[in-house]
Amino acid sequence: MSSRDSSAPDGSGLPAHGGDIAAAEERFGRPADGWLDLSTALNPFPYPLGEIPPEAWRRLPDRAEMTALCEAAASYYRAPDPAMLVAAPGTQALIQILPRLVEPCTVTVIGPTYGEHARCWRAAGHRVTVCDAAQAADGHVVVVVNPNNPDGRRLEPDGLVALAEALARRGGLLVVDEAFADVAPEVSVAGRVGPGMVVLRSFGKFFGLAGLRLGFAIAPPPLALALRDMMGPWAVAGPAIAIGTRALADRKWMAVTRNRLAREALALDGLLGAAGMTVLGGTPLFRLVSAGRAWALYEYLGERGILVRPFAVSPRWLRFGLPPGAEGRDRLKRALDHWRE
Repeated sequence: MSSRDSSAPDGSGLPAHGGDIAAAEERFGRPADGWLDLSTALNPFPYPLGEIPPEAWRRLPDRAEMTALCEAAASYYRAPDPAMLVAAPGTQALIQILPRLVEPCTVTVIGPTYGEHARCWRAAGHRVTVCDAAQAADGHVVVVVNPNNPDGRRLEPDGLVALAEALARRGGLLVVDEAFADVAPEVSVAGRVGPGMVVLRSFGKFFGLAGLRLGFAIAPPPLALALRDMMGPWAVAGPAIAIGTRALADRKWMAVTRNRLAREALALDGLLGAAGMTVLGGTPLFRLVSAGRAWALYEYLGERGILVRPFAVSPRWLRFGLPPGAEGRDRLKRALDHWRE
């Protein structure tokens, strides 16, 4: 049992996002063995950076380089037209900008899910409701994360396309956040974007390079143009363009990585199950579990330098990202072996 279970019964005091090592050190101190950060749902086996042209650091990106990046992204995501691609310094920027391009209206976020969607639409003056999929069509704008974070819920592409068409008929919009679709390409609707739909794609999660800050919107041309105008010139850094263009064309690396992530997720499932947790869902990049006294377990692991993701929405939920191979799994196993409910 942890010596400190300081989170309030309502979940206040729990982190709003994963990956904040500075906040973790304020809470738990600096671990002697360094952090094993399992809180972010990032690929722990990142794409190799390779050589970055020196001019990528020394000058502003030119139009041809940005065009090549968007063409590589359009090919990978199977977008109907590269002109529908908008590159951004991470999808978070797009999540914050998109609500400012829509007149104040009712917005339905299918949840529980990534909290920034509801926060950013509210901040832009919209009336936001978070509810389950059965009620989703009530909003003028509907926001879906597919596969969902944190439970991995998947919605069928045909149903999403039909919903987008229905929303378009009344001037509405479907926002599909496919941050984790790289590991489940069969659920993607990026290749079917038309009126009434925008798809967001993250680069950093699957490619394991979150610090690069790169993401994309795939939108109908008028909305793509408006997003591009809001971004302004040179929104994406030269090194991100160089690495992203190369990585998005590397189909061999993608196939090998998908297989590796699937194996690593199965190994993590076995470890978590042996520790008495029930895997509720997830993707090959993260697993959501149900655990008795999950918030206390979060504290216990944090004191041992292992950072996972708790959720205020449920005192039984924890999300575990993939450990970086056998050594990381062994460290997690040793900690869990000494945990007692």
